Amino acid sequence: MLSRVASGSSRKLAPALGCLGSRQKHSLPDLPYDYGALEPYIDGQIMQLHHNKHHAAYVNNLNITEEKYREALTKGDVTTQIALQSALKFNGGGHINHSIFWTNLSPNGGGEPKGELLEAIKRDFGSFEKFKEKLTAISVGVQGSGWGWLGFNKDQGRLQIVACSNQDPLQGTTGLIPLLGIDVWEHAYYLQYKNVRLDYLKAIWNVINWENVTERYTACKK
Repeated sequence: MLSRVASGSSRKLAPALGCLGSRQKHSLPDLPYDYGALEPYIDGQIMQLHHNKHHAAYVNNLNITEEKYREALTKGDVTTQIALQSALKFNGGGHINHSIFWTNLSPNGGGEPKGELLEAIKRDFGSFEKFKEKLTAISVGVQGSGWGWLGFNKDQGRLQIVACSNQDPLQGTTGLIPLLGIDVWEHAYYLQYKNVRLDYLKAIWNVINWENVTERYTACKK
């Protein structure tokens, strides 16, 4: 088992994307648990590679892309600004999505949410089990790489389940506020579950941090 204690784990995650005019660079957030803490549901080696390699690459490439964008902005180079949009979306989305994902998981997770969130799930999906089935089905059905999401539609005051391709950020592409994201890129599960995505999706429910999801739900309703 690979284990790694996150230093300063109580520190809040850095803002996912800052103002392009700022010189402050994005940084890889600490995990609030050891790499091996989610075993046997998610292997410690997967967590180490996922966090320290994949997420770190998104952060690094986002910083590089933003610097290029600042230079183009200073020069008034609109063509380059346009050309950089896809890299900003991909790497910025990767940073946003993973920063949410790590906090959506917990070694003390699983079970069901409580209170207002559970009531909203029952209202919008019929039951907690029907909600799980729908989010699992949406996630397993993603073609290629992407994410399954539980989001909040602020205009309608209701929960919605959607899938996003690649690293498209939920709020930036759909307007829904992200509450719970499930990463279905192969690097999130392949070392342990091979090509059987459904087995990974069945397992991940055992480590969902419903306290974190509930906090997000409460915050977005204010």
